[in-house]
Amino acid sequence: MKLSIPYLQSTFSGIVAGSGEELLICFHGFGESASHFSCIEPALGNNFTIVALDMPFHGNTLWQENRSFEKNDLEALIGKILERFGKQRFSLLGYSMGGRLAMCAVERMASRIGHLVLVAPDGLKNNPWHMFATQTRIGNRVFAYNTRNPALFFRLLTLWRRWGLLNESVYKFAFYSMDKLDKRQLVYNVWTNMRRMMPSKRKCKRLLAQYNIDTVLFFGRFDRVIPPAFGARFADGSFPCKLVVLEKGHQLLSEELGFIISQNIRSK
Repeated sequence: MKLSIPYLQSTFSGIVAGSGEELLICFHGFGESASHFSCIEPALGNNFTIVALDMPFHGNTLWQENRSFEKNDLEALIGKILERFGKQRFSLLGYSMGGRLAMCAVERMASRIGHLVLVAPDGLKNNPWHMFATQTRIGNRVFAYNTRNPALFFRLLTLWRRWGLLNESVYKFAFYSMDKLDKRQLVYNVWTNMRRMMPSKRKCKRLLAQYNIDTVLFFGRFDRVIPPAFGARFADGSFPCKLVVLEKGHQLLSEELGFIISQNIRSK
């Protein structure tokens, strides 16, 4: 079922799947959409009502605030979902870019969260180029210039691979994400719009421990973009967490993953 949530001057689109008593709010990866979570309904739909939102510049969401999307907005949106479905508590699932958003939600609403499922999550390690391009004025100007004039970027990308500064998987991922103007524009728009979504790992771990939030991390053993080592460092024993490494790459969302999630989350 399709979902539409008005917010200030904007409208967020999404999907609703399943009919379970618990509420599971899902955040998708870069370049994807809420519909990618429909695959987990067979495994989780009996226990959860699954609500997935399209983030700004994705799906049919219209972000019209003329500013960046911030943690206050995320908290307000989740509040609207809770009100819409008559719930006080919820669980979170974040995949890739959505993992960063899920961690930001933990910072603001930990006392109301039951389960946290992070799948190949962004946000566990700061990418130097991402930080330069989004957190500094000069970096953002360089980023905007590169979006329109990418020749230098591609030359540097090739040199970094030749010098061993980029592995082949990251090189291909970066090249594919930036090889056309519309793709580069999407990267620029999303990175710039989400620049305030920078979760504190230390704060998240403290809150996950304080509220005893059942946390499961899923990684692909062959993922060279967000490798399992990031999860191993995050899951340091200071909070209740399970680390599951699958024999896959970065693309983990599937019907099979839904059943693996159901087997690994803690009963409430």
